[in-house]
Amino acid sequence: MSPSPERWLDRDAGPVVRPYAMTRGRTRPRGAGFELIAVVKATGEQPGDRLRYSPEHLRILRGCERPVPVVDLVADVALPLGVVRVLLGDLRDEGLITVLPAAEPAGDRPGPGVLREVLSGLRAL
Repeated sequence: MSPSPERWLDRDAGPVVRPYAMTRGRTRPRGAGFELIAVVKATGEQPGDRLRYSPEHLRILRGCERPVPVVDLVADVALPLGVVRVLLGDLRDEGLITVLPAAEPAGDRPGPGVLREVLSGLRAL
């Protein structure tokens, strides 16, 4: 008994592609993972063999033309987080994107005295 073709078609969205098909069965990127707040940016290198990259790879690469946090990129490309992380790993491995170092806010952290006052106020509640 063959599955109904209707099962694999969403009338509004078109054919359904399973996430594992986009990542070729991989669930994690090679190397370091991508935190939700990590900022990624395209390096400006052009992808060599365009046939090697899926449309999803290219869509993510276009989304990284400006520095963007992974969480925002996921929302922009409308793909599952796990898929975006794996595809970002592919792009990073090819030197097409880079992860920008997290900026440390200088002087924006409260001092120990402020933290003690907050803790005291919470205990008073």
